[in-house]
Amino acid sequence: MRYRFIAALAAFAVLIAPVVKADDAPKDVKGLYLMSDYPAVTLRPGETSTINLRLQNYDLPPERLALSVSGVPAGWTATLMGGGQPVAAAMPATNSSVSLELRLDVPKTAAVGTQTLTVAATGGSTSVQLPIAVTLAKDLPAKLTLTPQLPELRGTSKSSFEYQLTIKNDSGKKLTVSLAARVPENFDASFTEQYGSQELNAVPVDAGQTKDVKLKVTPPNTAAAGSYKVVARVGAEDASATADLTMDITGQPRLDISGREGLVSTRASAGKETSVPVVITNTGTAPADDIELDSSAPNGWKITFNPKTVDHIAPNANKEVQALITPTDKAIAGDYVTTIRASTRGESASTTFRVTVTTSTMWGIAGVGIIGIALLVMVGAVARFGRR
Repeated sequence: MRYRFIAALAAFAVLIAPVVKADDAPKDVKGLYLMSDYPAVTLRPGETSTINLRLQNYDLPPERLALSVSGVPAGWTATLMGGGQPVAAAMPATNSSVSLELRLDVPKTAAVGTQTLTVAATGGSTSVQLPIAVTLAKDLPAKLTLTPQLPELRGTSKSSFEYQLTIKNDSGKKLTVSLAARVPENFDASFTEQYGSQELNAVPVDAGQTKDVKLKVTPPNTAAAGSYKVVARVGAEDASATADLTMDITGQPRLDISGREGLVSTRASAGKETSVPVVITNTGTAPADDIELDSSAPNGWKITFNPKTVDHIAPNANKEVQALITPTDKAIAGDYVTTIRASTRGESASTTFRVTVTTSTMWGIAGVGIIGIALLVMVGAVARFGRR
């Protein structure tokens, strides 16, 4: 039963298919038409060109139509192509069309001027003709196209945005194509070869050929997150072409470390812990999260942080932590340098703190005592042995 139902549906689809196709056709148009989007073209002698044609059947029964081209000048070759091969006849179904191509091979010695070729489709009951005007010119008007491989790129303000661009010279002669780009204020832009670093202002492009170049755009470090427009432009003679490009800049944290009120020096006693306030500032355009603190100091010193990790600092905000610095108990008096670092998501910053170490009072008293004892021993020795 199920198979009968499926077969009935298939038969119904076959019956209604022509009706649907017929409804797509113009209701007041009937006949055979031979059409081209461009029935008048300009070519260069010595080149091969293709003109697209379409044989359209509106509301007529299918009929075999012989194809021909007349008015072809001596030395020219005109070939009608269909489906990628030469054809001599076509048969469009009712309310359908057949795509054709007229390929013209023009010799280099052909005279400049305009020739009219006539393409015809002839059947037993109907026929149609299409005149095509072909103008030969030594120099065609300059024509350029500019195509980006990836028109939209994403990165941070530290990124370099590199766009691959293809320049096509659709002219009949070699052109020297100038390169330019319109970028936001304070952005840098430069053109280079696709596989090189030499900056370019212009490139030569042969007739009918393409050239690949690279546009490198570098935003300033202060660029805020957002979408920015870039316009690449090429030009030669009276022809030009542009390509609209987009840069999506994502936010990036940027860290800075200093002491409270900018002070980056402190005093500490040998063997004793000293608390030093450290201010971490996020000058970037995105929040800084999970900021790790680290340090380096002279051998034997101990530096810890309270807290060890800062969870979050919003853009243009800061947090204060305490650096607990303990010089070694054997440190002699003088100035020492320590380095404090902060890092998050590939962003890091560091600064140096000068620590002036003083020895403890107990060690000073002990030193004075030792010196005093040494003097007494020396005086006693002199007095004793001096009498002899």
